[in-house]
Amino acid sequence: MSASDEERHGVRLTHLDQELFSGAGVSKRDLVDYLDAVADRVLPALADRPLSVMRVLRGQEAFMQKNLPKYTPEWVPRTRMWAESSRRTVTYGLCNDRRTLLWFGNQRAVELHPALTRVGQDGPAELIMDLDPPEGAPFGVAVAAARLVRQALADVGLSGALKTSGAKGVHVFVPLAAGQSFVDVAAATRAVGVRAERLDPDLATTAFIREDRHGKVFLDSTRAGGATVAAVYSPRIRPGAPVSFPVRWADADAVMPTDFTVRTAPGLLGDTDPWAEELPAPQQLPADLVAEGYTIPVARVAAMHEGKRRAKARRESSADE
Repeated sequence: MSASDEERHGVRLTHLDQELFSGAGVSKRDLVDYLDAVADRVLPALADRPLSVMRVLRGQEAFMQKNLPKYTPEWVPRTRMWAESSRRTVTYGLCNDRRTLLWFGNQRAVELHPALTRVGQDGPAELIMDLDPPEGAPFGVAVAAARLVRQALADVGLSGALKTSGAKGVHVFVPLAAGQSFVDVAAATRAVGVRAERLDPDLATTAFIREDRHGKVFLDSTRAGGATVAAVYSPRIRPGAPVSFPVRWADADAVMPTDFTVRTAPGLLGDTDPWAEELPAPQQLPADLVAEGYTIPVARVAAMHEGKRRAKARRESSADE
């Protein structure tokens, strides 16, 4: 075992003093120390959820890994599921304990993207709105758009918790009572997005096609079904290794995503778990909100058809010239 290697919680940790990824400004040791420090806070968001991870191996581009590699230790919990996107059965890891979390860290699994549902549960555990501000916009516009979502939820008797994405946007999570289907939750998410957009169409948009957003915050209502979202407390592959961090609604105007990194977050947390404190109890979606959502086209499908229509129009225009 080299000087930069060690064993912790039954996991052999290797090359800890190497830079985590190019431009990270932190080492692999910083990642492992961070995951060890926040394990009790992050594990509830990961437990029993099929886990996809973003890994960065030395000298390589970051890549998303769903299937556990063949060399995965037998003690790592796992589940086999059909992945519609790749049309195959995938063996996902289940990050249910500190030992597994540190093993993933040693694999340079920087980003943690759990599924929206737990093993054995029918339907998603949360309704999620992903708010993406335009490139170069101040973080405050994402917060302002999140408040539109909060109002749209309040208008139908729902409440959600806010966290930074760890990148440039924010996420709003609405915990859901069990037994609500993926299609119903997806429909309700579309309805929340449209309602939030109506509150301030100059600030926010549900336009899926980037060129149609015109500098507005994108209210992404597609985080349903097989999609994933970076878990609360998950590091991100960005300079300084920021992390997705809970933000109290009252404090949202006073923070920046760069405030929360693998080096600073443990000290900010202390012995607290603000995400557990801020998350409301699981909620039942109102039937009229779900019904409204079914009248709204699925964004990806609508964008695909619109893209084909525009391409055809361009071809016809070129032929007429």
